[in-house]
Amino acid sequence: MDTQRRRFLQSGSLGLLAFSLGSVELLLTPQEARAKALPFRMLKPDEVATLETFGEILLPGARDAGIAHFVDHQLAANAADCLLLIRYLDVPPPYIDVYRPALAALDTASHAAYKKTFTALDEKDAIKLVRTMSEANPEGWQGPPAPLFYFAARSDAVDVVYGTEEGFDRLGIPYMAHIRPTAKW
Repeated sequence: MDTQRRRFLQSGSLGLLAFSLGSVELLLTPQEARAKALPFRMLKPDEVATLETFGEILLPGARDAGIAHFVDHQLAANAADCLLLIRYLDVPPPYIDVYRPALAALDTASHAAYKKTFTALDEKDAIKLVRTMSEANPEGWQGPPAPLFYFAARSDAVDVVYGTEEGFDRLGIPYMAHIRPTAKW
C-alpha cells in the first residue's frame, strides 16, 4: 500500500492528524498534540487562549480534546482538504480570514460588555456573551457575522470532542466507520 494512502486511512479512521515537530512528522490526535504542547502554525497565543475558552463554553471538554490544535491544523491545510465546517458554508478560503477576525471580535465584544478579555470572563458572563452571539452580533462586534462563527466553531468543538471512536462511546453510540482498517497501524 502506498505511503499516502496508508497515512490517509490511518489518520482518517483513527482521528489522527499529521503534526510536524521540527523535521519529524507525528500522527497524533488533537488531544495528544495539546498534551505535547506542539507549536501552532497559524494561530497566535492570544487566539489560542480565546479559542480554547470559547470552545469550552460551546462544549465542555473541547479545550482538553485539543480544539485549538485541531482548528490550527485545519487552517494550515490546503483549503480543499480542510475539515472545518466553515469550508462547507460558502465562505471562501483562506479560513484564517474568518477565524482571526472572529476571535478578535469576540474579545472586542467582551471588552464592550464586561471591560475584560473573553478569557478573563467568569463562566456566567462568557455563556451570556456566547448565547448573544448565537443569535446576533453582540455590541462591539467587528468581524464576520457572529452567528456564523458561533455555528462553525460549535461544529469544530463537536468534531474534536465527539468525532472519534472514544467520543461515540461517551455518547453511547456504536462507532460504524465506513471504511475501517483491519488492524491499527
